[in-house]
Amino acid sequence: MARWWAEALGFRIVDEQPDEVEIRRSVDEFPGLLFLRVPETKVTKNRLHLDLRPDDQEAEVERLVDMGARPIDIGQGQVGWVVLADPEGNEFCVLASRQDPQSRPI
Repeated sequence: MARWWAEALGFRIVDEQPDEVEIRRSVDEFPGLLFLRVPETKVTKNRLHLDLRPDDQEAEVERLVDMGARPIDIGQGQVGWVVLADPEGNEFCVLASRQDPQSRPI
């Protein structure tokens, strides 16, 4: 998942160990995200939820789906953001631009 998220966020892998991988925008730039291997599979709602705010929501959703994300319905109804799941099923949202009043999730 670290490789997928690094590509999705425009980050790079800065450290890779057998059970953990760290990604950052650049080697010297913090913060980074650390991905740890766990034996359990995902069974409930994420403990951490990311919202991405691109310049172009539609283009970003298309790019992420092309990378392996998939649209999901978590009961959000008609809202100004798109809920996706990464290849392991972790939910995240792609928001519209800041100028769109419907773009902020609750």
